[in-house]
Amino acid sequence: MALEIRYARATDHPAIGDVLDAAFGGPAERRIVERLRADAESMFELVAIQDGELVGAIMFSRLWADSHNLYAALAPLAVRPDVQRTGIGSALTLRGLDAARHFDAAAVLVLGHPEYYPKFGFSAGATARVSSPYSGSPAFMGIALVEAALDEPLMVAYPDAFSAGQG
Repeated sequence: MALEIRYARATDHPAIGDVLDAAFGGPAERRIVERLRADAESMFELVAIQDGELVGAIMFSRLWADSHNLYAALAPLAVRPDVQRTGIGSALTLRGLDAARHFDAAAVLVLGHPEYYPKFGFSAGATARVSSPYSGSPAFMGIALVEAALDEPLMVAYPDAFSAGQG
């Protein structure tokens, strides 16, 4: 079962929505992604294709920061429940971090499982100087893609979709 990871196409959007609904148990994440697309806040999306089916997706969106650097939010990462724990999420995350470097992101922030993301280099300590709506949560983690990108105090604002998409 070869796994292909590629940039998402508009024709993938319905299948991405289905994976999001299945992985998160409802439409909240789908609404966030749709709003990020509509507001042109998405930096890029990747999809995982296995045996001709879309089985996973990851999105990176632009964060607004009081810095000249570009910062990205990783959210959401979703894998169809029947193929979770097979390495698809890891493959999407690693490819996404590589792509974020090519998009010139200085760092990536995530609000995610504290046991999952550290294996990719994310840490809560990296966000110790970042002020955001999620500051102080052990699930709020970051990874610098450019040396010292998270060393100075930084204030970031998430796109409106992250607050409006819930509910």
